[in-house]
Amino acid sequence: MPALPPAVFRPIVFRPIVSRAIVSRASSISPAAFRIAAFRSASVLAVATLALSAAAVAAPNPAPQPTVAQTARPATSAQTGPGGTAAGGAPASTPGAAVRIVAVVNGDVISNVDVDERAKLFALSTGQPLTPDVLDRLRPQIRRQLVDERMQMQEIQRRHIIIQDKQIADAIRSIETRNGMPAGALRQKLASDGIGLRTLVDQIRTQLGWIQVVREQLGTQVDIPPAVVAERQRMLEQQTGKPEYRVAEIFIPIDDPTSSADAQRFADTVITQLRAGAPFSVAASQFSQSQAALEGGELGWVQPNQLDPQVAQIVAEMPEGAVSNPIKVPGGLAIVTLQGKREIGHDIGTIISLRQVFLPFSTPLNPQEPTAQQRQALDKAHAIIASVHSCDQMETVAKENPSTRPVNPGDIRADRVNPEAFRQMLSTIALGQPSQPLVAADGITVIVVCSREQKNLAAANAPELRAQILEERAELAARQLQQSLRRQARIDMRSSGA
Repeated sequence: MPALPPAVFRPIVFRPIVSRAIVSRASSISPAAFRIAAFRSASVLAVATLALSAAAVAAPNPAPQPTVAQTARPATSAQTGPGGTAAGGAPASTPGAAVRIVAVVNGDVISNVDVDERAKLFALSTGQPLTPDVLDRLRPQIRRQLVDERMQMQEIQRRHIIIQDKQIADAIRSIETRNGMPAGALRQKLASDGIGLRTLVDQIRTQLGWIQVVREQLGTQVDIPPAVVAERQRMLEQQTGKPEYRVAEIFIPIDDPTSSADAQRFADTVITQLRAGAPFSVAASQFSQSQAALEGGELGWVQPNQLDPQVAQIVAEMPEGAVSNPIKVPGGLAIVTLQGKREIGHDIGTIISLRQVFLPFSTPLNPQEPTAQQRQALDKAHAIIASVHSCDQMETVAKENPSTRPVNPGDIRADRVNPEAFRQMLSTIALGQPSQPLVAADGITVIVVCSREQKNLAAANAPELRAQILEERAELAARQLQQSLRRQARIDMRSSGA
């Protein structure tokens, strides 16, 4: 076969990014149901918080498993950069370096290494250099967050809740895909930046376990009677024409008034990085202490009376895309971003239904030197384009070429698709006609648009309202339980280490 020129592998590259459903959002009681909502390019740093392949968590998981921070673990020389420093310029922990106890929670130890590992993870997530000055600003709040997580893990273990490796891998892979990250691409990146994989895995394990704790705590409250949903629907109908907002938040708790200054400094650091371009969803997943953390802090479409009054006032004045200053709310500080505005009951948009086939590459693509397997994938993509003329045919092809990408990613709102070139393609391509190959570093996607339909997207339905009510109950239960655990806990915070 004649050699294919590198240009063959240089079409416009649209990265599939799996996101939340465009009209509703999943309850925080269970892992989010991610749908394709846009296509864009994404950097490794933009998804550092939760992007990890299944291989990274393949080690056996005896139940219940203590978190890695319960044993102090200095970084090895493999985790350091040139000159014995971690990536970003911060001094790296090395064998023989002092490992200090910075907190003890009901007998479980948190060390300075645990704090520094999490700080490095935050720096990688937000793209900032981890200088000693940045580390000093982050350390107090990170330590408090680790204390809260330790109490959560202890409650998870007390209830004999087991988080399987597959659960972690599935959750991580969903967020990887949502952010356009090839499976497993971050593992080496984390190692090169001096971040232990267990730092990431432990955080996800705690988040997933805490979701189950809250589910148990709610008990029968997870069942939302139809009458309650109907009442919420009636209230919405009475507010038709009034504003509602699509909001995401980062919640930073303040359990002790003496820690308010540290929380304020931490919030200022986070906001600086967000306004410099760090992804809000990444920072929320990493540091928000709300039930929406695993979903990137997204609260979905909410009415002003569903927000804290202080937040509602700010949101009403914010332009879309803006990030607020720290807002004092009961129990702590909130940082919010406004993702959209609309009138209740009025939001007409074009909904696109599509089917897709994804042909993965066995190795990342080098456009100058595509491998034989990558050439074969391109040939197969062209064969699909020549033979498929309907969505039913595309579904048949997808069954013959199974992948981790959903064949039917769900309804897509046209005006929310990025980049513009891809939005234009989805809006103009003939129904049933396959797209040209959409080449990315990890594979090739071929898409068929099945339908385009005008809908009123502000008309809430019963499942969406039920999920919204459930999440409100879960958030309240989670905060109450966390406060109870803190009151009962024996916590020894050591300012200088021991």
